[in-house]
Amino acid sequence: MSTLNLSFFSAFALSGLGLAFHRTHLVSALLCLEGMMLSMYVALTMWPIQTQASSPTILPILVLTFSACEASTGLALLVASTRTHGSDHLHNLNLLQC
Repeated sequence: MSTLNLSFFSAFALSGLGLAFHRTHLVSALLCLEGMMLSMYVALTMWPIQTQASSPTILPILVLTFSACEASTGLALLVASTRTHGSDHLHNLNLLQC
């Protein structure tokens, strides 16, 4: 495994660990998801260069588009939950409550 692949994998894994262990605020969860999407985007952008592919792929553009959609949806949920619950703490967002 090259150092470039190791750095992309470690960035993705650290973002996943941050998402798993630091779930107190919705903002921190959204930032961890954005870190995961950014590492996937950079890895998919560098993949044709590493494999010496002659044609560029459209996959990084699609990942970037979905990442922007995910960010806007996450921010809309953040604003809506802050308005209704008063804070962005994830323990206030229990879906099992009536």
